[in-house]
Amino acid sequence: MSSRRPAAAALLPDPLRAQIDRAGYYPALVTDVVATALGGEPIEAHLVHLETTFDAEEVRRHVTVLAVTPTRLVVAHADDHGPDDNAPTSYASASTEAVPLRAVQAVTLQHVVTTPEKYRAGMPPRELTLTVGWGAVQRLDLEPASCADPACEADHGYTGSLASDDIVIRVSSAAEGGEAVARALQFARQLSTATARSGA
Repeated sequence: MSSRRPAAAALLPDPLRAQIDRAGYYPALVTDVVATALGGEPIEAHLVHLETTFDAEEVRRHVTVLAVTPTRLVVAHADDHGPDDNAPTSYASASTEAVPLRAVQAVTLQHVVTTPEKYRAGMPPRELTLTVGWGAVQRLDLEPASCADPACEADHGYTGSLASDDIVIRVSSAAEGGEAVARALQFARQLSTATARSGA
């Protein structure tokens, strides 16, 4: 048996392949779909996030890989599925999307820290939520509008906000460890830099 690395794996930097392997979710499949979506471009930054969910009947896994190239944000997802009309046994599906960096509209970070009175500059957050929007998914939040008069009973219609949140990744030091939070923070910095450079 040849020890030569498969062509798809050779397209990914060693640290990314190591993280995909560490996630343990069909690494050969995930590596292939990410390599295909790259279109031969080099990777400048990456993030791998594994999420496991539990319901009454089964455990399901979902892995997301984000990769920044000089021109695009590549997003790959792989999911578990139970038996259904498409297959008599459990199966996995993988999908990719390549978004031009100039199309990324927002890179939003929510930092959660404990005992904020003791926070010092440079301390890592306990939890980090990264939201990236490029307009494929829009969320409309509405609520009844009101005025300053507490006795007013008039109908003021609705007010709301339109948000773009095509992908949301939450990383917690309690669940994934401090290193995972640090990696997500570093990726967010690099993605923000890349979108600024592209004129997004």
